[in-house]
Amino acid sequence: MTGRLRLVLGDHLSRDLSALSDLDPGRDVVLMVEVADEARHVRHHKQKIALILAAMRHFAQDLAAEGVTVDYVRLDDPDNTHSFGGELRRAVARHGPASIVVTEPGEWRVRQMMRDWPSDTGLEVEIREDDRFFCSRAEFQDLIAARKTGRMEFFYREMRRRTGILMQGDAPEGGTWNFDSQNRKRLPRGLTPPPRRRFTPDATTREVLDMVGARFGDHFGDLEPFGWAVTRPDALAALDHFIADCLPLFGDYQDAMKADADFLFHGLLSPYLNCGLLTAREVCARAETAFRDGAAPLNAAEGFIRQILGWREFVRGIYWAEMPDYARSNHLNATRDLPTFYWTGDTTMRCMAQCIATTRRHAYAHHIQRLMVTGNFALLAGIAPPQIEEWYLAVYADAFDWVELPNVHGMVMHADGGRLGSKPYAASGAYINRMSDYCTGCRFDPKAKLGPDACPFNYLYWTFLIENRGALSDNPRMALPYRNLDAMPEDRRRAIADHAARFLDAQAAWVDSDPPPRQMRLDDGW
Repeated sequence: MTGRLRLVLGDHLSRDLSALSDLDPGRDVVLMVEVADEARHVRHHKQKIALILAAMRHFAQDLAAEGVTVDYVRLDDPDNTHSFGGELRRAVARHGPASIVVTEPGEWRVRQMMRDWPSDTGLEVEIREDDRFFCSRAEFQDLIAARKTGRMEFFYREMRRRTGILMQGDAPEGGTWNFDSQNRKRLPRGLTPPPRRRFTPDATTREVLDMVGARFGDHFGDLEPFGWAVTRPDALAALDHFIADCLPLFGDYQDAMKADADFLFHGLLSPYLNCGLLTAREVCARAETAFRDGAAPLNAAEGFIRQILGWREFVRGIYWAEMPDYARSNHLNATRDLPTFYWTGDTTMRCMAQCIATTRRHAYAHHIQRLMVTGNFALLAGIAPPQIEEWYLAVYADAFDWVELPNVHGMVMHADGGRLGSKPYAASGAYINRMSDYCTGCRFDPKAKLGPDACPFNYLYWTFLIENRGALSDNPRMALPYRNLDAMPEDRRRAIADHAARFLDAQAAWVDSDPPPRQMRLDDGW
């Protein structure tokens, strides 16, 4: 072999990937490997493993159909070393390439692995920029130097100016940058979200599902029914469906939650963006076109584009600019263990049970369920950041380290001290009651502040403020909550703290029980 060995990772499934940009089918070999170490790095949701492996196998088939030589190593290959480094060495021995080409990974841990590959293989390893993003890592560093990354909103405006998306000359479309205030409506009664497009597994995907069930059957989550797209054409069909059927009402109801309505008007596109089946540019372009054609209102198009051009790009920039120290911070000194009900869903808090059940069924929950229910509880309860971060990385199909870690460490847990968000996203049960129907029929009353019937989010919220006064009281955005706290009688504050301690002690009893005793309920200990 006189050409190059081109390694394609499981989240690099794009034909216009930089590592494939100058591919010579007559000389080069594309290497793709299914690595058990990555599937078990955390105990990933079964559907997440199946999605990535099925998409990899289909991508390899598409390359082969082009006439590309693909060396594909499956998990059931008896000689599989189950590591990137081991499979790279074996491939070099098989093919004798002149050099190795790969696109930079999305995870700091894998990037560190790559440092050893030249010495391990005796070959030059060219690591190319991942140019599928609007903002390169170098450009983000320049924006840091220019003080334009202090908050996502200002970064987002800069990206709008640079790309011209939703712009009228130098001004934002509609005269304002952000329509978030129009995107907070509760889902009204009688409004039925559209049936969502799901995809029937073909023979290749069915083979993967059988293998995942056999090898990873003890991992979290349901494997069936599996309805994710695993090919580029199906991912494009999912995009078409979202733009036509969901985007028009996405803006109004993107923060809403409803029991047993898993998808509402959300995109369900982030798994495809994050593994490479769709690109951020084409997704944003489709949303903008829908607005300009009159098929979607501005608040919907802007709210959707902000999640991609704004948050997605911003958290990636923060990740690579701040790692590895970023993951080690713990600004609020949170140390409690993750309650077992995050894995079992066995809880009488209906909001938590609903969100965890959705996560179990689909390896998916939308951003408000993640931030303001499961994330809010973890923040208020003082869960140790590494434990809740591992949970989010494991259970969601779109969770890759570069996007999961900043969102959870910074936005959910405020563990970075405010680098990502200007205040903690802490809320009592009143928020959940306002934005959902979860509280209807719940064991707990969102209006009760104390006692066995009180919503745990209520007394956990005030206890969170009490416990973190030293870290938060100087934050201007926390001034009002602290004034309200200080207006409470001292005996009421003590009672709130006592309720919270007894409740959290009851949850701690679950942690060391595997599986937890199903007869233990959240109101035990009163």
